[in-house]
Amino acid sequence: MLSTTCHCGDVTIRIPRSPEKLTNCNCSICRRHGALWAYYKVGEVEVNGHPEKTQEYIWGDKMLRIVRCRNCGCVTHWEPLESKPGGNMGVNARNFDPIMLGNVQIQRLDGADTWKLVE
Repeated sequence: MLSTTCHCGDVTIRIPRSPEKLTNCNCSICRRHGALWAYYKVGEVEVNGHPEKTQEYIWGDKMLRIVRCRNCGCVTHWEPLESKPGGNMGVNARNFDPIMLGNVQIQRLDGADTWKLVE
């Protein structure tokens, strides 16, 4: 397990393994947050301090919530509004020390227009 916190330490995240890839999305919210998303199955990620020390933002098609620390404002993760078996969630890898994640490939996603990976 790899562990990190938001800037102030109120929210702790544990992931089961280093991600295989990270996604840099350019949709209207992701580019503003500057997040790099690592994807895991719901239930694989342990988030402590949520929901009591977090705030959520729900937008667009109302399929997911973006979660941030209520105190320091760091975006920690996103999760689906309706948890389904085998569903995914995203963890903001920017909260981890880059050394912990190793040399992970970053893929670019055109979430602003085509929803396709950009070469």
